[in-house]
Amino acid sequence: MNLYLRLIRVVVAALFGRRIGLLDESVLRFRVWPNDLDLNLHMNNGRYLTVMDLGRFDLMLRAGLAGTIRRRRWMPVLGAATIRYRRSLAAFAGYRLRSRLLGWDEKWLYLEQGFEDARGAVAAHAVVKAAFLHRGGAVPTAEIAAALGWQGPSPALPAYVLALRDGEEAMREGLRDAPRAA
Repeated sequence: MNLYLRLIRVVVAALFGRRIGLLDESVLRFRVWPNDLDLNLHMNNGRYLTVMDLGRFDLMLRAGLAGTIRRRRWMPVLGAATIRYRRSLAAFAGYRLRSRLLGWDEKWLYLEQGFEDARGAVAAHAVVKAAFLHRGGAVPTAEIAAALGWQGPSPALPAYVLALRDGEEAMREGLRDAPRAA
């Protein structure tokens, strides 16, 4: 199924489905179609990342952030994504995508997204670092949380997210100091 058709399905389901809280989980069900496959006849690793966009979109819609994004002209962007592939998803296999916001720091939102096969076994697990931009700068995460009615600080981020954040920061620093190619 074309990704645009999946997007329409996600939007319609979110608009007519149940609302969720800021830290609640979004669950989407999909099937692996032939255009999702790679040469090994299982879901292409890049397709996981594309389908994850749909999960984050569903999360924003169901949490009630879409109207705020539109009114304030915020633009969602990714800063980093780390994914671990565990099992293949074969052609025509059904699967679930679970997405949830884990917490935030001053600039970044940290989300967890996981793919499960029909038996509930983890096929892939990802952590995503995202932000909203407005007029070239990042919208403070406290403003985003307040727009959704959240009072107080972020929930504590899991140790593995902190480790990924630190590793990503070290990589950014290393690239800044690396010599430029001619």
